[in-house]
Amino acid sequence: MALGGPTNLADVEPYLLDLRGGRPTPPELVEEFRERYRRIGGGSPLVAVTRAQAAALERKLSSEGTPVHCEVGMRHWRPHIREGFASLVRRGATEVTGLCMTPYYSPWSVGGYLSALDQVAAESAPAVRLHRVETWHDAPTLAEAFVRKILERIDAMTARGDPRPALLFTAHSLPGAADPGVEPYVRQLARVRAAVTARLPPVRSEFAYQSVGRREGPWLLPSWEGLFERLAHDGERSVLVVPFGFVADNLEILFDVDLEMRARAAELGLAFDRTESLNDDPLLIDALAHAVRGADRTG
Repeated sequence: MALGGPTNLADVEPYLLDLRGGRPTPPELVEEFRERYRRIGGGSPLVAVTRAQAAALERKLSSEGTPVHCEVGMRHWRPHIREGFASLVRRGATEVTGLCMTPYYSPWSVGGYLSALDQVAAESAPAVRLHRVETWHDAPTLAEAFVRKILERIDAMTARGDPRPALLFTAHSLPGAADPGVEPYVRQLARVRAAVTARLPPVRSEFAYQSVGRREGPWLLPSWEGLFERLAHDGERSVLVVPFGFVADNLEILFDVDLEMRARAAELGLAFDRTESLNDDPLLIDALAHAVRGADRTG
């Protein structure tokens, strides 16, 4: 399961309507997001990437002697969670494992996906036994997957003559900064970052949140904008952004990082790059398989 995203510009407004729970979206906001999607190629690749992840996971688990079917369900776009679940039931599934495409638990993200799955199952197929993966941040190959992506980009930056970069790890900010519900998310991000940096040669490492939403109230800090300014002030000449809060290309990567952060780095005189998204990298698929085998674990 993943958030979803419009695959073309015509779908931007209905996608935002779904995302906002049926509340109409102000026209200026629709146009703002339509322009964002236009600038990243006309739509989100997230559904296609999630399908590729599901297909790779199905092959991985089935090759280990446990035939499975993997379906995709989006919380706010097609195919919706109810459609993915219905497809599994039509195939004769008597047990279904809910797996969210984020390793880190928060009640707003993973909690919402799993609640949606619970509701769909209760309404349409109560006899199906559900298993839940609430977190998979501690899957053994996840940190290693990020390490490999970091080392690849450091080598590429060095080869083109950029100064050795400082690392900026980023994750999606969440509302309710004082709410205890954010604590597992913050703790799990810290664990994975520590596991990654422990495998790297000595390098400056910072952490910041990105992609603050429009909801009123405080959001998790620090912000990436402030960290960029501090790096420049401290005399750093190069930054490698590691958006380890995400495991697939989406708007937050292709627009917020590739366009907004890159432009700000140029203004500050910082050489810029970011790590490739894991997408269907074999090490990520290994992590997903580990999570499914340990379903019903909590973090």
